[in-house]
Amino acid sequence: MASSFAVCRWTQIFVRRPGGETRTGREICSHQLPLQRENAPQGTHVVVEFANRESVASLLEEAAIPSISHEAVVPFKSRLLSLKKLGSLDSPNQQSGQQCKPQTSIPINELIKRLSREESIDQQVTSLTETYQLTEENSRLRFLVCSLLQDIAAAYFPECTIKPFGSSVNGFGKLGCDLDMILDLDGISGRKAKTPKGGLSLEYNLKRANSERAVTQSILSVIGECLDQFGPGCVGVQKILNARCPLLRFAHQPSGFQCDLTANNRVAIKSTELLYLYGELDPRVRFLVFTVRCWARAHGITSSIPGAWITNFSLTVMVLFFLQKRSPAIIPTLDHLKNLAGPADKSVIEGNDCTFVSDFSKIQLQSNTETLEQLLREFFEFYASFAFNKMSINIRKGKEQNKPEVTPLHIQNPFETSLNISKNVNATQLDRFVALCQESSWLLQQSETNTPSLHSKGGSPTPWGLATLLLPSQVGGIKSRKKRRLEPASVRIKSLLESLKKS
Repeated sequence: MASSFAVCRWTQIFVRRPGGETRTGREICSHQLPLQRENAPQGTHVVVEFANRESVASLLEEAAIPSISHEAVVPFKSRLLSLKKLGSLDSPNQQSGQQCKPQTSIPINELIKRLSREESIDQQVTSLTETYQLTEENSRLRFLVCSLLQDIAAAYFPECTIKPFGSSVNGFGKLGCDLDMILDLDGISGRKAKTPKGGLSLEYNLKRANSERAVTQSILSVIGECLDQFGPGCVGVQKILNARCPLLRFAHQPSGFQCDLTANNRVAIKSTELLYLYGELDPRVRFLVFTVRCWARAHGITSSIPGAWITNFSLTVMVLFFLQKRSPAIIPTLDHLKNLAGPADKSVIEGNDCTFVSDFSKIQLQSNTETLEQLLREFFEFYASFAFNKMSINIRKGKEQNKPEVTPLHIQNPFETSLNISKNVNATQLDRFVALCQESSWLLQQSETNTPSLHSKGGSPTPWGLATLLLPSQVGGIKSRKKRRLEPASVRIKSLLESLKKS
């Protein structure tokens, strides 16, 4: 099914005025994008939304396959278009009335300065979230990229869909985060058995494979080859087919997104829906997750590179678990959400019970009035003393359980309960996390860090509160809390400021 969106790369900015209206559509996003391949076509990319799909079809009828001297081109018709200079155009410096917000997050040093100007830690947490969360334009651009890739996959599977999951849509996405996508084949008609008529059944003649995993690997291999050879703007395609969850990894140059594409990963979709539900139940959930994630990335607790680090998903589950442990609890356990579910909510995927209520009106929350400052301080205190050596984190029950296996950090997968989502984390990384929690808890307890400071002579505010938590830690590791208490707070803050100047 054709989408009512198209992406155009203008050789010069061309949007007719007034009001940002063009002859065929409305620009909703226009910005320079960081193309990642040398000699890639430069220019401003514009996302144009049309009133209906017929308008897109009419536009595509006017498009031509370019003729490039001494080069062969793949004649693949995409909604990713280039507009060449034609006759009399508006001024190259003239843009439409609607400009989108920045599509990348600000540097950490700039964020620290911005947070230092706030008057309370609650305001700092709110400001951090509003600064780093996905913009509406960025979210819509992610859905558009899925739609463009679906056009390619539909050549093999006409009724398939490609849709985003994870941070792009669960409400916890940060500007610049990867675009996780799923190729959904379950919606293809004919997959559900039909009642035979007259004792006869009619079935499609299909290729057979040894397992569902082998089918997924074959499908992704073919789609990956197609993206690599024919997909406009898709570069650096990697086939990671032997992973626990086979995937394709590539960069989509026009949008600037790093993309991961999996197939039929329905449990991941349910996990995405669950995190979105939790984020909508209480605004403090989203604020705290954003803050803890930013803190973790600033200190190298999480990383975009696969390894022994704690993942964002694991960190988010740790925040949810902490909020379930408050007295009274801020969010309910997954088992409670399951008990509230109706017949339409029932979901069992590959033997895993993924059922939870979807009707928000059925969820009665307890009255908890703790501030964001209190929650942030208590979060660090909670995990600074958590018994990681013997206990497992479980948001289904909302309570600690004995570890079922010997591993530094054990966080039960909410739906695939036999799996540990933090199995990759080694003892060194867990020790760093605990030490940073101890230091952050100590910092938030100091009176000097809990009130805004006067501006320095240079006009820049002195970091305080949450801003001090984002400053680099000292060389040689984190000191113990006992030793920290022996060190005057003024000395500690001075050394933190010096480390900021050097960063």
